[in-house]
Amino acid sequence: MKPNKNTNILDYFKNKNYKRFSLFFIAAFVLLIFSKLSSDYKQTIKVKVNLINVEDEIIIKNDSTTYIDAYVEAKGFALVPLLFNRSKELIVNSKNNVTIKGNQFIFDVQKHKYLLEGQLGNSYQLLSVMPDTLLISFSKRASKVVPVELVKNINYAVGYDLKGDFNFNTDSVKIVGSAAMVNKINSIKTEELLLTSVNQPISTSLNLDISSLENIEVFPKIIQVSGDVARFTEGIKEVPVIITNQPSNVNINYFPKTVSVSFYVDLEDYNAVKTDDFRVECNYKDLGNNQTYLLPKVVKKPSFVKRVNIRQKRIDYIKL
Repeated sequence: MKPNKNTNILDYFKNKNYKRFSLFFIAAFVLLIFSKLSSDYKQTIKVKVNLINVEDEIIIKNDSTTYIDAYVEAKGFALVPLLFNRSKELIVNSKNNVTIKGNQFIFDVQKHKYLLEGQLGNSYQLLSVMPDTLLISFSKRASKVVPVELVKNINYAVGYDLKGDFNFNTDSVKIVGSAAMVNKINSIKTEELLLTSVNQPISTSLNLDISSLENIEVFPKIIQVSGDVARFTEGIKEVPVIITNQPSNVNINYFPKTVSVSFYVDLEDYNAVKTDDFRVECNYKDLGNNQTYLLPKVVKKPSFVKRVNIRQKRIDYIKL
């Protein structure tokens, strides 16, 4: 029994020493790594120049050099991320940080070292950069601005209609592509705005329909559309008939002297509609041979009134 007891005690001390050694080894390793990462190192890092605010027509060529070699000094901690991402990014505004000569952006790297220092941050001390100047080649496509056409299929609830016109956040867009294709396009249509039983204001986003346009880009590709929807009612006004372009040597008598003009208007503006807001004319020059009647037309109406209609479709006349 005694030998077994001595063996157990020996194993206990061996296990305890092993655990203690392992703990000291790990601690020493961590301290070593921390010491290494706390030291200063010099290293060259790749910095990719990313141009922003570039015109839509411009395409950066794939063979252009867009990298800068930045020689920096930094703590090991700051350089660890470069083990996973070998380069950093430099944002350069094409409107005020570069010059254009021919089909090249010219970026003076030395002159704009402050950009690189600012975007790298305080963890890096910039020692030098290569090259001194970066040349970025590009090509330019044709472009023009064209109007937007709203395609709609809207069914309003009974007694409701659109008040005024539809509003857009932009009524035109820029199209970009080959000159031959761009010159053929005079407008861009929206995808269909399909609504039913509408009795509330309309506000939605619509994609532009570019399904039939090959190798053409549109900016923007989405527009905002809005419209005010209100209750509408019908009204009627008796409006005098005016004969125009009647020869001075021709006297006529016509009947009726007034016509009933029906109109569709939103309830809020109903009381604002006056008879004098309408003008109905018959153009004597429109008479055909042996025609015994004139055709009345509404030539003036309030801008806020929708759909006008003359109840009497003809004005009879006789020459005196």
